Amino acid sequence: MKSGIIATAAITAACLAAPAFAHHSFSMFDHDKTITMNGTVKEFEWTNPHAWLHIMAVDDKTGKPVEWSFEMGGVGQIQQQGWKPDSVKPGDKISVQMHPLKDGSHGGQYIAASLPDGHAFRNAQDAARAGNNVIQ
Repeated sequence: MKSGIIATAAITAACLAAPAFAHHSFSMFDHDKTITMNGTVKEFEWTNPHAWLHIMAVDDKTGKPVEWSFEMGGVGQIQQQGWKPDSVKPGDKISVQMHPLKDGSHGGQYIAASLPDGHAFRNAQDAARAGNNVIQ
């Protein structure tokens, strides 16, 4: 009887842990760095499990526009920050605060964003931890 209870508990624990393994890690982002990128919206993907924001920004080294992609939270999470499917559209100017990719690729983990009219989208907890390095 005791071994049956232990086996049932082990199987239950394994089943509950399985969804955690299915979610990917955020270890590819450098959480020790927070930068702000200014650019123009190329695309806003309102989708689960993660929304995506793509902007065009001028590369400091080449002076040419490059695309940056930011992984956001799920639709439910970003709605709490004030995002809607039509919050931004291609061509809108935007400032995005993010943790950059460790490999130096043009992308990062979204933290917050603001529009020229002063409207801000932010998670209060993440924004409080963020630094203030700006890249054009």
